Amino acid sequence: MQSLEPYLAEHPFLKGMEKRHIELLVGCAANVRFDEGQYIFREGDEAKTFYFIRHGKLALEVFRPQKGPLVIQTLQPGDVVGWSWLFPPHFRHFDCRAVELTRAIALDGTCVRDKCEEDHQLGYEIMKRFAHLMGHELLALRLQLLDVYGEHA
Repeated sequence: MQSLEPYLAEHPFLKGMEKRHIELLVGCAANVRFDEGQYIFREGDEAKTFYFIRHGKLALEVFRPQKGPLVIQTLQPGDVVGWSWLFPPHFRHFDCRAVELTRAIALDGTCVRDKCEEDHQLGYEIMKRFAHLMGHELLALRLQLLDVYGEHA
């Protein structure tokens, strides 16, 4: 069985991270696969994992009563999905669905949090990277809301 270390080391989200930190994260990682149309998580679910997308596409969505889902962001290889595992109370804020067959590396949030508590430098690196990711998601949400409400303004 091949180690996930090379995949994590090459993933854009972890680019430039120290080798010793990548080695710590490998212990929390597993390969996963999602079929087209499969929900990876739903709003309100307990957030236990996050994912590095290797192949395929995922849609981050919010559900609108009487209108159905609204795609906030489409994620593809090189992207990361899921940050709710990092902040209590650890519940999902969006739905996430596979748009096509998707392969990813899942990281166990509790395992990563524990490793961040043991190694505060790792924790700082993870926090910086997720703060940047959350900024992008908020911008995507803002642009989507402008588009939705701009039609009726």
